[in-house]
Amino acid sequence: MVVVLGTIDLKKTFKIPGQKPIEVLKGVNFSVFPGEKVAIVGRSGAGKSTLLNILGGLEKPTSGSVTRPKNIGFVFQQYHLMPELTVYENVLLPTMSAKMRALVGGAAGARRARELLEQVGLGDRMHHLPSELSGGEQQRVALARALVTDPELVLADEPTGNLDAMTGSEILRMLADLSAGTSVSLVMVTHSPEAAAICDRVLTLEGGVLR
Repeated sequence: MVVVLGTIDLKKTFKIPGQKPIEVLKGVNFSVFPGEKVAIVGRSGAGKSTLLNILGGLEKPTSGSVTRPKNIGFVFQQYHLMPELTVYENVLLPTMSAKMRALVGGAAGARRARELLEQVGLGDRMHHLPSELSGGEQQRVALARALVTDPELVLADEPTGNLDAMTGSEILRMLADLSAGTSVSLVMVTHSPEAAAICDRVLTLEGGVLR
């Protein structure tokens, strides 16, 4: 079977001058398949966000290897919207690179951005700035941005962590609905049992390995 994301003996050690090295990841091996949703849970400080950053290429492992697709979408707990850009411009941002223009095309990317904003209920807010939106609305923008290039893989780091229970449930429903019926895979780091419940598999990061 085709693997969308795979790791082999992934390790990460942080070296702090004058202190003993901290081994966060001690040999992570796992695979994610097309359309599969995987939740990674574990205690605070276990290295979940570090692992997700390595999976997305935002950090380098100390050793081991990661096989990932070129087209990845990200959803962060803090939204990471550009405050000077409108909602529409924020969603369109991932399509602006030369690589993504080649993949999705300028006009197609613009259509997809408008379509996704309509799907997440923000079609009438697309020319607003992030500061004019609630936290839940900003996370909906972030969700649309993650999907605008039709990625093979979406990585989500505590996507409901800054939201109240009702708004968090709404975001989870949208995340499940938007990826339903497609081959997009999801890897989500979460403390929320409700968030983990929308996934096909739940793995626990403990002692530097996935169980």
